[in-house]
Amino acid sequence: MLTKINNLIDLALDEDAAFGDVTSQSVFPTDHTSEAQIVARQDMVICGLEIAKRVFLRLDPGLKVDLEVKEGEAVTSGTIVMRIKGSTISLLTAERTALNFMQRLTGIATLSRRYADAAAKAGTGVRIVDTRKTTPGWRALEKYAVRCGGCFNHRSSLGEHVLIKENHIAAAGSLAKAVGLARDNAPHCAKIEVETETLNDVIEALQAGAEVIMLDNMTPPQIQQAVEMIKQSAIIEISGGISLETIADYALPGVDVISVGALTHSAPAADFSMIIPVSRPEQT
Repeated sequence: MLTKINNLIDLALDEDAAFGDVTSQSVFPTDHTSEAQIVARQDMVICGLEIAKRVFLRLDPGLKVDLEVKEGEAVTSGTIVMRIKGSTISLLTAERTALNFMQRLTGIATLSRRYADAAAKAGTGVRIVDTRKTTPGWRALEKYAVRCGGCFNHRSSLGEHVLIKENHIAAAGSLAKAVGLARDNAPHCAKIEVETETLNDVIEALQAGAEVIMLDNMTPPQIQQAVEMIKQSAIIEISGGISLETIADYALPGVDVISVGALTHSAPAADFSMIIPVSRPEQT
């Protein structure tokens, strides 16, 4: 995993600074040093500090980086979250790449915390989980950010468990046939989850012995009916267009999991600034 993260950082640094930082290199001599602060510009749940630190040190191992808060910590606007000291050229060259990682991951963690808090208020014990709707190459980091925010991860790859969706059912010929084929051929430890769109699908999934039943784009009354039909014989997952404003309507007794793609695909970036305090010439 560390190798993958280093590769992603190297790719980002190469994208932004493969030919150096012509501005900083033109303005400052190589021995010029500064101390910078990274400041939160809004209330947020912090995530990505360790990645940002690695960005600075990957570019220049001689930099000194101090983290002022912890991953997953809620901070208010104006909080200094990191201090970096060393070559001014290195600080400025790594700045945007480091902030890009932080703003993306903190944005996900902040939104995830809002969903986790909303689910907790429902009092039914439902878990909010993410999906595979992630930025290519960033999945491990974005799912880490979801956990920092207090939510949970659904499968991280296609190889983790069986999830039979509408296209699998259509290609196989029926829901029951798709489940039967999966049971015959999947690893013995892989759970079989089935996506259902109607109450008739739920009945068929139960008869086929699905261990997890996803209720996709169903209304709250339909979900209540499905919960009564399933009667705890399978894990119940809800999916499809659920927002912060409607989560209370779906976090019903008997529902185990609500999957929310928005945690990763629609989280707004958090606002950070890196500041080098102005050094003014002494008065004579």
